Amino acid sequence: MTCCSHATATRVDSGIRALAPFGCVISAPARSRGRPGHKGLGSDYGDFVRYRRLGSSGCAVSELCLGTMTFGAETDEAGSHEQLDLFVDAGGTLVDTADVYSAGRSEEIIGRWLTARPPEVTERVVIATKGRFATDPGPNGNGLSARHLTRALDASLRRLGVDVIDVYQVHAYDPYTPMEETLRTLDGFAQAGKIRYHGLSNVTGWQLTKAVLTARALGLREPVTLQPQYSLIVREIEWEIVPAALDAGLGLLPWSPLGGGWLSGKYRRDQRPTGDTRLGEDPGRGMEAYDRRGSDRTWRVIDAVDQVARSRGLSMAEVALAWVNNRAAVVSTIIGARTSEQLETNLRAAGLELSTQEYAVLDAASDLDASDYPYGELGIDQRKRNLAGG
Repeated sequence: MTCCSHATATRVDSGIRALAPFGCVISAPARSRGRPGHKGLGSDYGDFVRYRRLGSSGCAVSELCLGTMTFGAETDEAGSHEQLDLFVDAGGTLVDTADVYSAGRSEEIIGRWLTARPPEVTERVVIATKGRFATDPGPNGNGLSARHLTRALDASLRRLGVDVIDVYQVHAYDPYTPMEETLRTLDGFAQAGKIRYHGLSNVTGWQLTKAVLTARALGLREPVTLQPQYSLIVREIEWEIVPAALDAGLGLLPWSPLGGGWLSGKYRRDQRPTGDTRLGEDPGRGMEAYDRRGSDRTWRVIDAVDQVARSRGLSMAEVALAWVNNRAAVVSTIIGARTSEQLETNLRAAGLELSTQEYAVLDAASDLDASDYPYGELGIDQRKRNLAGG
């Protein structure tokens, strides 16, 4: 067993390099070369899963987290339960959902799975959910007010069929609710035994820092995690958010580590997506829309991932997930899938590490090329200090 209290990071140019994940790593050593001797999925596969501290807390979670946004929408209940079984059998423990996923059906599906499985299976599972977005059309049906969060949490507890939620996360910032109100509400949930920890999601660096410092000033429980979008395609969080999380001791739970499927190799530069894929069904879908995301930089990143994958005999998804999963402050990378076959591919990233040269190839291809100030070379030079003087 190896253990570190915080991740370390060396800043070079505009991003973060030479990174180590957050918290303790427990269980089997990482895989570094292909999959020779791989035991396949099943109970033996759990030997490859590593566990890390949930931020600054004492709770240990698996390095991969099962995302359940597809449950009740793209994945039916039987398929969702199959994914949960597969994930837990592979050694996974952290399951993430939200009250707005499929209008609450995701939580209900997980709740019925928890009821149907024996305690020796379900007691290992760490449940994380989120509240903030609209659950009814009224003016108080969304946000981070005490009124909305209290109702949202109680509804999540009912749908999940549990007495306590392990990690309750605010799904995004609310510009209208005072930070003190939200933090006092979350602290009250913990005191009442309704949640064990709380975390943040989709916030900026200054919002994260304000939340932590406000909690400390008021003597309230601090957030332990942050859930941001993070991938080889989306690295902007390295400028302010990752350093803020490291400074505050928050662990990252990255979502969309495959860039909405772009880094799995399913899309081609010379062919618009068609068929049974997210963008095949809806090419204009959100942040991952084909015309929005299909930049020269994105294709350059895809080519680099493909190059590393081919040289190692791995899938592109494994390579992209391994890159995220070994970045600074990362506790557990959220993997979501439509099918169990997709989930099996993603789970093979457990314990996988890339070589220094492979990280360098991926870093170079995905570099954001920040302008000189404040995140580029000249801005970084301004903030340096030589202790020897000069």
